[in-house]
Amino acid sequence: MLVPIFTLKLNHKINPRMVTIGKFDGVHPCLTAATQAGKVFIHNPHARGQRPAAHRLSHSTQDSDISLLNINQAVTCLTAGKLGPNTTGDTLLVGSQTNLLAYDVHDNADVFYREVSDGANTIVLGKLGDIRSPLAIIGGNCALQGFDYAGADHFWTVTGDNVRSLVLFDFTGDGKNELLVGSEDFDIRVFKEDELVSEMTENETVTSLCHMHGSRFGYALANGTVGVYDRNARYWRIKSKNHAMSIHAFDLNADGVVELITGWSNGKIDARSDRTGEVIFKDNLSSSVAGVVEGDYRLDGQTQLICTSIEGEVRGYLPAGKDLKGNLMDSSAEQDLIRELSHRRQNLLLELRNYEENAKVHLLIGVGVIPANTQLQTALSVRPATEAQKAHVELSISTPNAHEGTRREPRCPPQCPEPVGLQLHIHSNNRFFLPPTQFHVFEITRQLPRFSMYDVNFDSSADPPTGSVTFSISERPQRVVMWLNQNFLLPEGVESPDVTFNSLRGGGLLSVSMASNGQITLRTDDIDLAGDLVQSLASFLALEDLSAEADFPVYFEELRTTLTEVDEFHSVHQKLTAAMADHSNYIRNMLVQAEDARLMCDMTTTKKRYRELYDLNRDLVNEYKIRSNNHNALLACLKSVNLAIQRAGRLRVGKPKNQVISACRDAIKSNNVNSLFRIMRAGTASS
Repeated sequence: MLVPIFTLKLNHKINPRMVTIGKFDGVHPCLTAATQAGKVFIHNPHARGQRPAAHRLSHSTQDSDISLLNINQAVTCLTAGKLGPNTTGDTLLVGSQTNLLAYDVHDNADVFYREVSDGANTIVLGKLGDIRSPLAIIGGNCALQGFDYAGADHFWTVTGDNVRSLVLFDFTGDGKNELLVGSEDFDIRVFKEDELVSEMTENETVTSLCHMHGSRFGYALANGTVGVYDRNARYWRIKSKNHAMSIHAFDLNADGVVELITGWSNGKIDARSDRTGEVIFKDNLSSSVAGVVEGDYRLDGQTQLICTSIEGEVRGYLPAGKDLKGNLMDSSAEQDLIRELSHRRQNLLLELRNYEENAKVHLLIGVGVIPANTQLQTALSVRPATEAQKAHVELSISTPNAHEGTRREPRCPPQCPEPVGLQLHIHSNNRFFLPPTQFHVFEITRQLPRFSMYDVNFDSSADPPTGSVTFSISERPQRVVMWLNQNFLLPEGVESPDVTFNSLRGGGLLSVSMASNGQITLRTDDIDLAGDLVQSLASFLALEDLSAEADFPVYFEELRTTLTEVDEFHSVHQKLTAAMADHSNYIRNMLVQAEDARLMCDMTTTKKRYRELYDLNRDLVNEYKIRSNNHNALLACLKSVNLAIQRAGRLRVGKPKNQVISACRDAIKSNNVNSLFRIMRAGTASS
C-alpha cells in the first residue's frame, strides 16, 4: 500500500480549486493557496527565519513558514509560472472579479495590476499558438483575455458562456499549444488562438480540465463525472455522488504513463488509469480536497504528488517503487474488488442457467422461440402538442412478425437537450412461448436528429420571421436536402431545399430556402438557432470559410438597449467611485480633528466628530451596496454583449468568423455602436 511521505497541518483554511505551487526564487518550491478574507498564503519551509518586506507580503503570526499576501478582494483564481523572459523565478497571478494581479513574490513587488471587466473565474499560464511570449490567460464572463509580462493585452476572444476551466496543450499535434475552455453551457471548446477549431458537448458544467499526455486530457463536471478524452473521442467516464474538486495528471504507479488523480468533496483521493478508468490507488483526507499539485517539496530530486484539504491538511506521495509497482491498493480495497468479482460471477451463473432453460424450451417446441430473421424496426415522428400531452418526438418499435404486432414506446419530451444530436440505445424485451421470467432481448441504436423538435409547416399564410441570415455555397440542392434529412425529421417525398418548419419547443417559424445561384436564406427570429444551423450545414458540407449577411431586428434592438445600459452603469460607477474618494478624504480629516480634540481634552468636540464619523460610515456602507448592485448589473449587461459577439461570429465560419469577432471588439473599444451593428449585419465595418 502507498503511504504519504510527509504530512503537514497548516493553520489556514484553503479555498477549493485555488492551490498552486511555484518556485518564486527560482529554486525552492512553495505551496501557495487562496484563503479567507481576501488573502493568499505562501508556505515556504526552505527559508525559515527570513522576514518579508512590508509592501503587500506580511508574516503569519500562526506559522513561521507562511507569508500572507493581502489582496483585499475575494480571490477567484490563482496560478504560478514563468511569465517574464528575464525573471529569476515564477510569477504569482491572482484573479478577482474585477482585477488581475501579477506579483513577484521574491522581490515583493507588483509586476502589473490590470482591471478585467469580465472578471477572472479561472486562469492558466503558458504559450498559445504563434504568440511568442507566455500569456496569463483568464476566463471570465463569456470572454477570454491574455496578458503578457508587461500587462499588455495580446489575446481576446469570446466564448459561449461563463468560463469555469482552462488548459493549454498541443491538441492538434502541430507543435503549438491550443487553449481548451470548459464553460457553464456544458461545452469544451478548443481555440487555436482566437479560432474555434473543435467543440465537445457534455451534460453538465465543465469545472476542471487537465492535460494527460499527447492529445489526451482529463475533465470533471459539476455533477460528479470525471473522464478522459483523446482529442474529440471520449475514452471513459465515471460518475460519483460526490463532486470532483480537483484533477491532476501524475504517474503514481511508475509505469511511465500518467494516471488521472482526482480529489473529491468527501476527502477521497483516487488515481485512475488513463486507458480504462480503473482505480489503482485511493486514500482519504479528513475534509474536502481543495487542490492537487506536484513538486519536489523535499528538495531530494523526486517529484511528489501533493494533496491539500480545505482545512489546511497537506499530504505528499512519492511514485511507487519497484516493490509496489502495480499494487498500490490496500487490503481492504482488494477485498472490495473480490466482493465485486463474486457478485459478477453470480450474475453470470444466473444468465447461464437461463440459457440452459431456454435451450430446453427449444427442444420441447421443436422450432426457434422467435424466428432467426426477427429484427426490430424503428420509426421516429414528430407529434405536435395536444390538450392531453406536450409536443414530443415519438419512437415506434415493431417487428416484422405478425404475432408480435406494433408497439409505440418512449417519447422524447420537449425538455431534452437540443440542438444536440442524441443516440437512443433501445433495449426491447420480447416473450413468446417462453416462461414468464424469461425474455428475448433485442438491442438497437438509433440516432435522434439534431433538430428533431421542428415539424414541417404546410400553412403558407403564416407571417414569415423578421430575422434572417443569407450566404452562398457552391453545392447542388440535393446536398442541402441530404443535410435536411440528416438533421430534421422530414416526411417522405420532400426533395426540395425550400422548407418551412414550426418550432415545437418555443414556437415561431423556421424557413430554409435556396436560390438557383446557390444563395441560401435561413429565416428565424432566434439568432442562436440560426448560428447552430449555419455551423451544422458548414460541417456537413466541409466548408472551411463562410461569410454571411444577417439581420435580426428584434435582437439587435435589445442589444442596443443593453449597450445604452452599459454606458449608464459605467457612468454611475465613476460617480460612485469619485464620491467614495471624497468621503475617504473627509474621513481622514475628521479623524485628525477628533484625535486633536481628544489630546486637548475637548470631549464635546471629540464626541461630535465621532458621531459624524459614524453617520459617514453608515452612508459609505449604503453606497457600497449601491455600488455592488450596479456592478452586478453591469456584469450581466457585459455578458449579454459578449454573447452577442459570439452569436454574430457563429453566423460565419473560419476566417470571416474571426474577423467579425475581432472587428466587433474594436468597435466596442472605440464605443462605435453604429459600426458594431454594421459588422454584425454585413461582417465588415464598411457601410
